[in-house]
Amino acid sequence: MRILLVDDEIELTHPLSRVLTREGYTLDMAYNGNDGSKLAQENNYDLLILDWMLPEKTGLEICQQIRSQGKKTPVLFLTAKDTLDDRVQGLDAGADDYLVKPFELRELLARVRALLRRVGTDYHSSNTERLVVADLELDVENQIAYRQGKVIELSQKETRLLQYFMDNPGQVLTHHQIMQNLWTNEEQPESNVIAALIRLLRRKIEADSKSQLIHTVYGKGYRFGSNLIV
Repeated sequence: MRILLVDDEIELTHPLSRVLTREGYTLDMAYNGNDGSKLAQENNYDLLILDWMLPEKTGLEICQQIRSQGKKTPVLFLTAKDTLDDRVQGLDAGADDYLVKPFELRELLARVRALLRRVGTDYHSSNTERLVVADLELDVENQIAYRQGKVIELSQKETRLLQYFMDNPGQVLTHHQIMQNLWTNEEQPESNVIAALIRLLRRKIEADSKSQLIHTVYGKGYRFGSNLIV
């Protein structure tokens, strides 16, 4: 897979280039907007990683330029701009994802894999599962969820619980079913552990949203999805 990285921060591009190359990607780099724009137009890339603020031409302008030419190459913005208006402006310009500096390299790799997988080009992550229900996405392997532009880090048990819910949207899952799924070969905990785990998961995935996803079905269990009547 071939990636173009355009960023003028040497202290960032050097570790990024090492990590991406180690992951098996072919990487081209540019340190200003004009060079980045020229490379993006002359070559076929599987992904563009663009800093927003660049000398000579911004990442936003590069993105707008390639979109105006009909190129659908996925674009990931790296930027210190983190307001809602900035995010909207970037997405309106044609960006596919948005990562605010500073960030963890593990999260960037997860975003890269996800963007490449969307266009069916990521052969590095054939066993990596990414689930989508409503406006929630779950990267199972990396234990990260995404909702409304927010990155949500999950524990292993929270990831397994959310995966079970997202594998069975709209279905009533009983306490017993959840217990059996999460503690398959382990000594099962007390029943109130499920309620506590669900409460923690709700705090993470529903905290900043008006749309509830985990619904209590009284006397039975839980149902997962948006706009459900329980």
